[in-house]
Amino acid sequence: MANVIEFHNVSFAYDHRLILEEINLQVAAGDFFAIVGPNGGGKTTLLRLLLGNFEPVQGEIKVFNRPPRKARRFIGYVPQQGTVDREFPVSALEVVLMGRLTPTSFFPRYRQEDYEAAYAAMQAVGVEELAPFRFGDLSGGQKQRILIARALVANPQLLILDEPTSSVDYEVEQEIYQLLTGLNKKVTIVLVSHDLGYIASHLRKVAYLNRRLFLYQPEGGAQGNIADWYGAKKS
Repeated sequence: MANVIEFHNVSFAYDHRLILEEINLQVAAGDFFAIVGPNGGGKTTLLRLLLGNFEPVQGEIKVFNRPPRKARRFIGYVPQQGTVDREFPVSALEVVLMGRLTPTSFFPRYRQEDYEAAYAAMQAVGVEELAPFRFGDLSGGQKQRILIARALVANPQLLILDEPTSSVDYEVEQEIYQLLTGLNKKVTIVLVSHDLGYIASHLRKVAYLNRRLFLYQPEGGAQGNIADWYGAKKS
């Protein structure tokens, strides 16, 4: 499988403080790749580099064999729920439609094909019946599915999620990971989290990030001593 993501000796600093140090990472097409680690360990910074929002102070990043800024049309991004304004008066459908906008869409006028794509994305994540409801009134799990639909509506080849289960209970967390497992049949997935949970028992490709990146890829899945390994790297 060709690599979708490549980090070669990437470092990043902010205000003279080293946030990421000599990161080397390859993610192949079709992977479901998780990056775990403590809050403040650099996970969100790594995603911003991946999205082309930041530039490394050292090293090279390739996404679909091009600089991240030139690969954005291939990427669907799901931010942390805390970054979304819950009071903004929009419907769930309108949130999903935002995923069809481009950088030049100052006064968007959606076409019929945009609505069709939005409903298809909502159906894919099981929330089409929520289309007319106000986004801010939805539950945490429903909001997360809407944000995933927004990321899917432009048919990305790579889906990136930042702490996708941070605002939901255990049962909803399991449902979201099962949803992502199904979506992974069609799209490469990279997510970051500070919680092992489902990741430790189900995913085969996991990395730990706390300024430096440590890969963990056991033969039979990321099970067994990964929790001990996580704790050892954390200390």
